[in-house]
Amino acid sequence: MKKVLIINGGQNFGHSGGRYNKTITENTLDILKTFDNIEIKTTNVSENYDKNEEVQKFVWADYIIYHTPIWWFQLPNGFKKYIDEVFTAGHAKGIYMSDGRKAENPHINYGTGGMLGGRKYMVTTSWNAPETAFTLPGEFFNETSVDNGPLFGFHRMNAFVSLEKMESFHFHDVEKNANIERDMKIYREHLKTIFQKELASQLV
Repeated sequence: MKKVLIINGGQNFGHSGGRYNKTITENTLDILKTFDNIEIKTTNVSENYDKNEEVQKFVWADYIIYHTPIWWFQLPNGFKKYIDEVFTAGHAKGIYMSDGRKAENPHINYGTGGMLGGRKYMVTTSWNAPETAFTLPGEFFNETSVDNGPLFGFHRMNAFVSLEKMESFHFHDVEKNANIERDMKIYREHLKTIFQKELASQLV
């Protein structure tokens, strides 16, 4: 039995009601429930949570799936607060032990003190920006991908606690040209393919 923690980082703030990431979370649940050998826990960061219980969820899980919108090219404030609180509470309690360095040679091995080794994560993001803003010459993100640009720090954060990255999925142009039915279909296939491969690899 594989254990999956789904974290919905959406929230109600300004003109955002958190509905898009709620829909993504629901589609994730739908797909994962088609597998017989997966147990699921969920967290919605906009609701009350206990940081120590969240630490235990990370320790419990084999896979963590993050769903987050991107606001002003960063994580929403509520999701960032969740990470700050939970990861800090997880010090020496299953998330990380140290930054990995030793006093005798503090110049090397930074970022090797994580405690979540053997676990994996994936992230979805939702953007107003179209995909072409990341891919076309002369466009806003200078041909830099979401993962190598805005999410670089997010991925290093997960590496710091020894989580292994799975293939991300990014929803684009969700304010002006959203096609929820099309995008959710593509996402569901993406998620299904990933977990079919993951679960099959456990049988080898």
